[in-house]
Amino acid sequence: MSQHVLNAGVRAVSTKGDVKALRRQGKIPAVMYNRHGKIVHLTLDTAEFAKATKGVSESTIVKLEVGADSYQCMIKDRQLNWLRGTIEHVDFFEVESGVAIRAKVSIHLIGTPVGVREGGVLENPVHEIEVECLPNDMPEKFEIDVSGLQANHSVHVRDINHAPAVKILSSLDQVVALVKFARTEAEPVAAETAE
Repeated sequence: MSQHVLNAGVRAVSTKGDVKALRRQGKIPAVMYNRHGKIVHLTLDTAEFAKATKGVSESTIVKLEVGADSYQCMIKDRQLNWLRGTIEHVDFFEVESGVAIRAKVSIHLIGTPVGVREGGVLENPVHEIEVECLPNDMPEKFEIDVSGLQANHSVHVRDINHAPAVKILSSLDQVVALVKFARTEAEPVAAETAE
């Protein structure tokens, strides 16, 4: 899978008015920081960001090109304006080769469980789990085939297949998927017995 590449420009620390003007120009204010406390203020093109980050999650490493420099980063936060449906601000975290990082990796269920075909309901109470590993070992997502899942059976975090280099930090007892039978209406009460 090809790496996601984003272009960014450097900006000076700005006032609220400057930031609003940037947004009117179709730009997104952003910052990139690392574990040493270094912070770089950036601008992104709104349309390019939307296109380049389609399907990108917190655990996806993107290549951030800033002028002649490039950085391996993760998108740690996107501040959204829910009324306008726009991105107001983006936070990038620079990752370093050879230094372990933590991230939340999304869980994708694949297939239709046997229990659902028999009338059950599939529940997915956990949508992501936290892991720790080196940047190059970070999975973009965990895919779990639930097609063999029967009624009243479940898949736990401990059942997720992962590379030995990936350490799972979430509780291994958490239920990721389960099939329950939908409750039917209570059976009519049997005729009362004569006293």
